[in-house]
Amino acid sequence: MYFHGTSKVNTKGHLEIGGVDTIELANDYGTPLYVYDVALIRQRARDFQTTFKNLGVKAQVAYASKAFSSVAMFQLIKEEGLSLDVVSGGELYTALVADFPVDRIHFHGNNKSVEELEMAVEKQIGCVVVDNFLELTLLQDICEKHGYTMPILLRVTPGINAHTHDYILTGQEDSKFGFDLQSGQAHEAMKIASNATHLDLLGIHCHIGSQIFETTGFKLAAGKLFDTLKLWNDKEGFEARVVNLGGGFGIRYTEEDNPLPASVYVEEIITDVQSFVKDHGLKMPEIWIEPGRSLVGDAGTTIYSVGSKKEIPNIRHYLAIDGGMTDNIRPALYQAKYEAVLANRVEDEADDKVSIAGKCCESGDMLIWDLPLPKANHEDYLAVFCTGAYGYAMANNYNRITKPAVVFVEDGEAQLVIRRETFEDLVRLDLPFQAKTKLTK
Repeated sequence: MYFHGTSKVNTKGHLEIGGVDTIELANDYGTPLYVYDVALIRQRARDFQTTFKNLGVKAQVAYASKAFSSVAMFQLIKEEGLSLDVVSGGELYTALVADFPVDRIHFHGNNKSVEELEMAVEKQIGCVVVDNFLELTLLQDICEKHGYTMPILLRVTPGINAHTHDYILTGQEDSKFGFDLQSGQAHEAMKIASNATHLDLLGIHCHIGSQIFETTGFKLAAGKLFDTLKLWNDKEGFEARVVNLGGGFGIRYTEEDNPLPASVYVEEIITDVQSFVKDHGLKMPEIWIEPGRSLVGDAGTTIYSVGSKKEIPNIRHYLAIDGGMTDNIRPALYQAKYEAVLANRVEDEADDKVSIAGKCCESGDMLIWDLPLPKANHEDYLAVFCTGAYGYAMANNYNRITKPAVVFVEDGEAQLVIRRETFEDLVRLDLPFQAKTKLTK
């Protein structure tokens, strides 16, 4: 059995996280319930930053907030001294409510609206990662109107296929993201940005994918970026101050996964960048990276109440829970795999094999297939590990199911950071139907 962070079995045989009994959490806050191990998030954040500091390399580690966004999460990230990567006006607004330092906010996205760019300029955030030619024009016009010069990076697609699921590949040439290197789009964008009166081109950005377990992809991507920067330096005299290699660092969901420690990813990236800088005769840029899943993924555990059972002799045993694809859509979307235990009977013998079914009216609402568990009943609780990334962030109200609460635990204390939705919340934005008045002669 593999536990992450502060998770362990206490004297009652219950799963404990952050010094707090998860069964007590379930009783106090209800289920489904997302539980975050704050100590583990802190450790992950420090692992990335410390390696840069120890090797004397100027860097920014930006939390990719699409993995999990909330006011409390942003305040925790601020406390740990990280920067913040946002991809929408909503994430930016949340960061502002959390009083996150605006100069450490980076704004991503392949189709930023005028309103979102206005917001970024008005708040004078630290950087906009520009994704396309329209955005270059819009941002220049907005900055000129406000009399402000915005630092920017150009996102490019380096043509690298990372070893990951097709749906989460973002660095290959055929992608909705960024300026293409092969066709010369990126070079043209660099010339436009360099000559723009209200844009300050810091450098270049790429992101090759997610859930990556090796460093080869990062090395290949860095090689493409520095070949490009050498060309731009020779032809246009452009010198990059920042090179952002994105994120995508993998975590362990199941025993099939073998991620590298954060320090290894960072050390390899630094070594590669230094090598390419030396080979091309360029100045050493500041290195930016964007871990998201690798900061919060294995720090999150979802607690469910066990419900009904269905046993089909010689075929399959189904065990239903009070959540499913509304709080974790990744199995349906990516065929993602998870490990789980009965939170109230962790050490009992796993003498049954069940498939965990969600409660949505969908045959595809299956969370885990063929999971070894003790024989369970409706008084038990299921703990599914590594749900901290893209669980709450992708939660939805399908079947008008309410979104779960989120609790942070640390040093024996629990803090509610997102309350559970109510039925009243579900209809809060609804308006009544107005029947047309019948016309009379």
